[in-house]
Amino acid sequence: MNQATTAAAPVAGEATGDSARPLESARASPMMAQYLSIKAAYPDCLLFYRMGDFYELFFADAEIASRALGIVLTKRGKHEGEDIPMCGVPIERADDYLHRLIAKGHRVAVCEQLEDPAEAKKRGGKSVVKRDVVRLVTPGTITEERLLEPGRANILLAVQRGRPSEARVVYGLAALDISTGAFSLGESDEAGLGPEIARIEPSEIVAPQALFDDPAFARLVGETGIAATPLTREALDAASAARLVEDFYGVDTLEGFGAFGRAEIAAAALALGYLKRTQIDALPRLERPVRRARGAGLEIDAATRANLELTRTLAGERAGSLIATIDLTATPAGARLIAERLASPLTDPAAIDERLDAVAFLVEAPPLRDALRTALAATPDFLRSLARLAVDRGGPRDLAALRDGLAASARIGATLIATRDLPPALARCRDRLAADEGALARDLAATLADELPLMKRDGGFVRAGALPALDEARRLRDESRRVVAETQARYADETGTRQLKIKHNNFLGYYIETPQAQGEALLKAPMSATFIHRQTMAGAMRFTTNALIDLEARIASAADQALALELDAFERLRLQATAERETLRGFGAALAEIDVAAALAELATKRSWSRPRVDDSLAFAIEDGRHPVVEAALAARGEPFVANSCDLSGALDDGGRLALVTGPNMAGKSTFLRQNALIAVLAQMGAFVPAKRAHIGIVDRLFSRVGAADDLARGRSTFMVEMVETAAILNQATRRSLVILDEIGRGTATFDGLSIAFACVEHLNAVNRSRALFATHFHELTQLALTLPRLFNLTMRVSEWKGALVFLHEVMPGAADRSYGIQVAKLAGLPPAVIKRARAVLAELEATRRAGAALSSLDALPLFTYEPPPPPGPDRLREALANLDPDALTPRQAQATLYELKRLAQEEKP
Repeated sequence: MNQATTAAAPVAGEATGDSARPLESARASPMMAQYLSIKAAYPDCLLFYRMGDFYELFFADAEIASRALGIVLTKRGKHEGEDIPMCGVPIERADDYLHRLIAKGHRVAVCEQLEDPAEAKKRGGKSVVKRDVVRLVTPGTITEERLLEPGRANILLAVQRGRPSEARVVYGLAALDISTGAFSLGESDEAGLGPEIARIEPSEIVAPQALFDDPAFARLVGETGIAATPLTREALDAASAARLVEDFYGVDTLEGFGAFGRAEIAAAALALGYLKRTQIDALPRLERPVRRARGAGLEIDAATRANLELTRTLAGERAGSLIATIDLTATPAGARLIAERLASPLTDPAAIDERLDAVAFLVEAPPLRDALRTALAATPDFLRSLARLAVDRGGPRDLAALRDGLAASARIGATLIATRDLPPALARCRDRLAADEGALARDLAATLADELPLMKRDGGFVRAGALPALDEARRLRDESRRVVAETQARYADETGTRQLKIKHNNFLGYYIETPQAQGEALLKAPMSATFIHRQTMAGAMRFTTNALIDLEARIASAADQALALELDAFERLRLQATAERETLRGFGAALAEIDVAAALAELATKRSWSRPRVDDSLAFAIEDGRHPVVEAALAARGEPFVANSCDLSGALDDGGRLALVTGPNMAGKSTFLRQNALIAVLAQMGAFVPAKRAHIGIVDRLFSRVGAADDLARGRSTFMVEMVETAAILNQATRRSLVILDEIGRGTATFDGLSIAFACVEHLNAVNRSRALFATHFHELTQLALTLPRLFNLTMRVSEWKGALVFLHEVMPGAADRSYGIQVAKLAGLPPAVIKRARAVLAELEATRRAGAALSSLDALPLFTYEPPPPPGPDRLREALANLDPDALTPRQAQATLYELKRLAQEEKP
């Protein structure tokens, strides 16, 4: 298999390198001339050129695809005297290959045959089948089920920069998911653009080329690693942008959609224009855009999301992340909604309480919760099926998904109708599910068969008995011999001639043959009115009838007729479903919301999570909190998690409290910091939390500086990355923010690091006044608790037993007196000689500090008086064991030997 390579998608509308070479065509064959003409219109895409049952790629496209897909590169004819590189993929496996190409950053133009090859032949022997590009496949415009992650939204994000005002630059953001029809708009300032992109987590970002020419924006997008497409010639004035959106929705004004800013409308127009470019004539049906108000969600920047491992671990895996731990949803739509809520926790206490009411209601109603989850588990992802049907890319199984989704909606709606005193969120879901879609549900159930093919062109998806004309066509197609035999028997009865036979040949087709004596009777009235004489043979006569001629024609076209009837039925149901798309989307949204509430209730019940109290105060009081991911991992191994409390509560006019957390590495400081941040996120997304009790005042922004990593691509050291992230926190955190900082200043010289950490603590206390947790190994900082009233000390409890360090993972008031670094190094397996030397150096340094002496020169440092350890002598313990004969020892001798071995072992300890 060839080594796959990754190529970045070039700017739309610009040809690059070898891709442009064959476009200088001359004297090409008709087929190749057609290919080159189509390719010239899409130079920035790989062209999937349909030829029969394959998509073929030529020239540079073939070379790129061959490397990326690991498929054989071959040749087809010559062009300008050179062999034409070619490779191809079969139609039935095209989705798999598309997925791999899109994942590698390529864009693909799909060129289909627009007519039957037989039609082309009618125009002449050298005529080429009409072909054209029907769509562009890009990361943000995928609709195929096999290319999408079921539990993840596939969002295209369009970004437009508004006109700079006196105070700030405004960016308009348009986020749409064509796989479900969701469409939202919003605004951001320059500082909030990164966090917004991180929250949306799009699959593709589009923006005008002029915006990508801004180094700051290009760097921001580049750091995300998300596929980005610069667009040329997309600048629209405000009126033109509004008109494009109005035309898409068929309205005269956007006033009925809400109050959108100019930048938002410009972003919406950019997104819709890109859809028109990529989807050609199959434009998706999008919901009306919903405006996301600024400040409606807890703002979390990209670094904090990564540090807290909300959706991916630091290794990039979903397993081990918070979403993987809490996602107990039963449907793909529910999985997407819970991920959306985790990405965008609320800042409105009333809205949060409404979500918590729904979860609490289902916690207290296990039979109802179980019934809902059982019904939801049988619900397919019919919203994505509806989106595919709307652009005519769906198949019979998409119709079946609608059928099963409607059935599940009816069952769940009936269950909720029978339930009294529903909380508001569940009551709204019940009301949505009460909408009448009985006609569509009945038609789908009555028409679709139980076993369905993937593609509609395969036929066989209409239930027997649903369409009499189809049943007849199938009978003719599948049982033509029996139909002919029945016709023969009927004619034999009518004529009284048992020797009458219906036969077939290529000249006459179907004909009736009788002995000559009986045939003479058929030439006379009244039989002559039915039977038409064709031939007279020696001893036999041949006839036909109008009915037999018609039967022959129907048998010959039965297969085509049967497929045509099925396709007509499919189209009727497809149009019927898309006409009801708003109601169906309402069903899907209601089921997803019910699924999330039931899943969070199941999570709370299984793991003993409690309902948090969320309000507008600056409270942050958590009793016996746990880290949800670590606790789940320990529980899987049968080990308990040590719960810890945390109280950072403050007054609105003064700000929150700041806790300095000290203690050795491996004692659990980072886990303690992270668990409190995660509890805040869970509470504001509307979930129960892993704590005995929790009272949280709304957090507007969450900042986390935990862990260390360098950024070699940008020439940044670990310390530089740390300082950049810390600067963002100190410049943006407010009194309502929650700040998590871990070991600031450790990446530089000791006194530099201590000074920076000292100044950061003072700034957090005096300026930001945020609720904050600050973990550090600089024990000198703990003295600040004596002078700063908002600051207090916490430490991780440890114990030493027989020279070994025992981590208790308990948080207690106070400060650590040392860091136990050497003990941790010993646990890590450093050589005994290194541990012994480190202890000696530490003892000398501590003695120097206690004496108040200054190390005035390098020679005074014990580090520079290092003497290598002597070569190891004989291993007396092993020698004693080797010389031991247990069978020759008396009980008294065995006891004495054990004491001697223990003495030898203690002597050899470092």
